[in-house]
Amino acid sequence: MNHPLFNPDTVGKLDKPSFKTELARNPQTVGRSLQLETQGPDPLRIFGLPTNLNFEFRVLTKPYTIVRQITQDTLAFLAAAKKTSSIQNRVVFTGRAGCGKSFVMLQAVESCVQEGWVVIYIPRGINLVNSTTSYTYNIRTQTYLQPAFSFQTLQRMLSVNRDALAAIPLSEDLVLERQTVRAGTPLSTVIEVGIAERDRTVAQSPAILEGVMKSLEVQTKYPVLLAVDDFQALYGKTAYRDPHFQHIQPYHLSLPRMIMEYASGKRNFARGAVLGALSLAHTNYPLPLELRDALELQDLDAHPASPYLKRSKDLLAYTEGLKKLEVPEKLTVKEATGIFEVWKARNAIGHGYHYHFRLHKPSHITIGWKANILLHILLLLPPACTTRWTMGISAPGTLYSTMSLVKNRISPLWKAGSMMEPL
Repeated sequence: MNHPLFNPDTVGKLDKPSFKTELARNPQTVGRSLQLETQGPDPLRIFGLPTNLNFEFRVLTKPYTIVRQITQDTLAFLAAAKKTSSIQNRVVFTGRAGCGKSFVMLQAVESCVQEGWVVIYIPRGINLVNSTTSYTYNIRTQTYLQPAFSFQTLQRMLSVNRDALAAIPLSEDLVLERQTVRAGTPLSTVIEVGIAERDRTVAQSPAILEGVMKSLEVQTKYPVLLAVDDFQALYGKTAYRDPHFQHIQPYHLSLPRMIMEYASGKRNFARGAVLGALSLAHTNYPLPLELRDALELQDLDAHPASPYLKRSKDLLAYTEGLKKLEVPEKLTVKEATGIFEVWKARNAIGHGYHYHFRLHKPSHITIGWKANILLHILLLLPPACTTRWTMGISAPGTLYSTMSLVKNRISPLWKAGSMMEPL
């Protein structure tokens, strides 16, 4: 118990190397914490983050990530995907809520930016279907366009991928309201035309985005990554309503339809991949039956779903060919230690209300008021590395919860049969 991680007087220092693809691929890096850089055209800063990751990084004051085995598996998948069509590389990260799907996707996005991919990252896919942005009906396409979100997507694409987009030509003439952008125009210029006069061009953003995406499909100079978190929300009921106040289906909205077409292989990039990540913590947007069946995720159901429940044939068509990449529910001891090291060194635990761990040995340790973070880490450990113990929280209220886990050692640093009590 002399490990510095368990010393409450340890000064919070954490000078970690930056997250680099080559470093993350090194087998010796598994379990190590790396810092995500936010300088320059970084997707973390420009595209944004899922809500849970944004909160965690605010607590830590800096964005850190842990390299896991699933991280290296994902990077290996992307290394092969950059040479082939996205039809062969359509993957959805699956797993229990809180297992790290969004973190793995963020690592994939960071790696692809460093490797020179054209990256389109949507960290909050729910915003595409929750009726928080404007929409208008288009008679020609018979879909509801989402001009405001299309405009934001174009802005962010340009900020992150400016150099690559400047080298990719527009594949065909793009007819706008007051002008025609000729084929061969660099995509960076096309997007700049779209955002030059916001008041006038927001309405044309869906057409510009469509022209840019078609050009990305046929070019072979750069691989393209389309990554969407909250992926399951695109296959469920939307909050948008038609003039008859009926729910608009997701495939009748321009952006969800476009994403689902790439996910199902109806459209594809000559080089690249499509990644999705399920977010099962959002009870308003549960896992749809069609996506559950396509990915064979019956084990994630809180209640068994009857085979007689109606499935939408239209939605089933948008799930064809999707493959799952399961993120492990449990952490290895190395991975859990790396997480605890980050929280301890950033002083996220170790101050405020203190709790006392009484072990079967004479030695005791004390950690801070965010002991629930440690609890979360321990619950993610494999069953062979967990134990039975009781938590008591007395400030400001009182909450007692008992967790029955398998008796064994937690790690070489923790021994079985611990008890946590408020000092």
